[in-house]
Amino acid sequence: MPLIVAFCIAFFIWFGVRLGEIRSVASAGYEPGTKEFSAVRGGISSSVASSKLIYLFDLLREHYVDTLNLNQLVEEAIPTIVEQLDPHSMYIPAKDLQSINEELEGSFSGVGIQFNIQEDTVMVVQVIAGGPSEQVGIQPGDRIVAVDDSSFIGVNNNQVLKTLRGKKGSEVKLSVMRPHASEIFHFSVVRDDIPLYSVVAQYMQDDETGYIKIDNFGANTYNEFFTALIRLKSQGAKRYLLDFRGNGGGYMEVCCQMVNEFLPKNAKIVYTEGNSSPRRDVDANGQGNLQEDKLVVLIDEWSASASEIFAGAIQDNDRGTIVGRRSFGKGLVQQQFELNDGSALRLTMARYYTPSGRCIQKPYTMGDGQDYSMDIVHRFENGEFYSADSIHLADSLKYTTVGGRTVYGGGGIMPDVFVPSDTSHVSKFYDQCISKNLYFTFAFRWKVEHQNELSLYEDFASAYAYVKEKGAWKDFLRFAAKAGVQPSSAELAKSGPFLERLVTAHILRQLKQDYYYQAYNQGDATYLRGLEELKK
Repeated sequence: MPLIVAFCIAFFIWFGVRLGEIRSVASAGYEPGTKEFSAVRGGISSSVASSKLIYLFDLLREHYVDTLNLNQLVEEAIPTIVEQLDPHSMYIPAKDLQSINEELEGSFSGVGIQFNIQEDTVMVVQVIAGGPSEQVGIQPGDRIVAVDDSSFIGVNNNQVLKTLRGKKGSEVKLSVMRPHASEIFHFSVVRDDIPLYSVVAQYMQDDETGYIKIDNFGANTYNEFFTALIRLKSQGAKRYLLDFRGNGGGYMEVCCQMVNEFLPKNAKIVYTEGNSSPRRDVDANGQGNLQEDKLVVLIDEWSASASEIFAGAIQDNDRGTIVGRRSFGKGLVQQQFELNDGSALRLTMARYYTPSGRCIQKPYTMGDGQDYSMDIVHRFENGEFYSADSIHLADSLKYTTVGGRTVYGGGGIMPDVFVPSDTSHVSKFYDQCISKNLYFTFAFRWKVEHQNELSLYEDFASAYAYVKEKGAWKDFLRFAAKAGVQPSSAELAKSGPFLERLVTAHILRQLKQDYYYQAYNQGDATYLRGLEELKK
């Protein structure tokens, strides 16, 4: 009797689904039994495809000659299916989901250090203020040689992250070697929440100009951004240079909150639309605090997604000037769906459009991720990084801003002011210093040797002057020579100023993150052009 009842229930469920399909297709004007009926029914119903997959796995499980790991087959099959879609839909295995989400969520649990691997050893570059490592006495310059009594030599970045990050409240034992000390120090560190900051630099360039560097658009980015604005405003800022170079995007909602600070009421920020997603418009609410302040936005070929929404909204509303190079062209909207095994699928649902109607997404071919990933290389080969004239856009891609200016679609945001990529400093000497990581290794050692003196300086100008006066650049040239890297007079003239700026910036970064950008930006062409535009 239970079997008969179960069979009847299953039959009536199947019959109901089948009847629904017949009615759906017949209502479109097709008669049951015709070829058209069968074709449309196949397009409407996903049950055939899913049943086919289930049947395939049943066959493999019951009849295949060898024992199979079907879970592994599924893990390999899903990415293959997703790869046939657009370039930004992606499958995230359960083992990778947490680390991928952490950057956007704005925190993770760990020991609270920034590190670099030097000579097969994990070197502590910076200890996060108030974090677990600082509380137990770990210092910059310490080398981690053992973790939980096991050797920690010869590890890579992924191994370091996997080992040092962990559940909040869990304990890890670190053994470190300290410069100028013969003994090994042992610390017990209790992991805690470590914040990840999106606003990586903020400072006053002059009495009226505030600079803010933003790396991504995470859950906490708007709060960080607003705090930075308040701090700069209190110091007299009346114009702002926002740096989105290298910013790959993040949450659209967070980006819209930030743009809202600069736009008048009812000004359009962005709209999204897709085949299964009705148009959704986002407009400014008129409560922004910086509607009258001057604004320049810096972008480059690695500025994507939310960065492009921000730049497009400012440009189409004639609210500020965009300076740099054409942005990446990532204008597809993803929604993340959690799967029952802890994995996730980020599925493209719609496209981003700027207020004038430009689609931010650059062209792509379904299933051809290889060609899509080579787009930046093609731009370089075509000369786009060095000349705006290398970019050819069709008249059909013309759009109009609020003020009547012509802007172009076709993928990415074209800046109002083009600044070519600067390669004037490249030489064999430069390549060797970069490939051997000499600038970073030297900067770290020099800072450790001058720690006591550097700690006396509480502002950028005095710390910068000390590094210059103490001859850090000449010390670097001697350090490079000992490593077998010695420039000719021509190479020194060509690459010297850039490398000196880079070395100085990395020394000062160990005092304060802002100092790195203050030092490096002094000779950065895009930054300097942005300042010019602000003052016009």
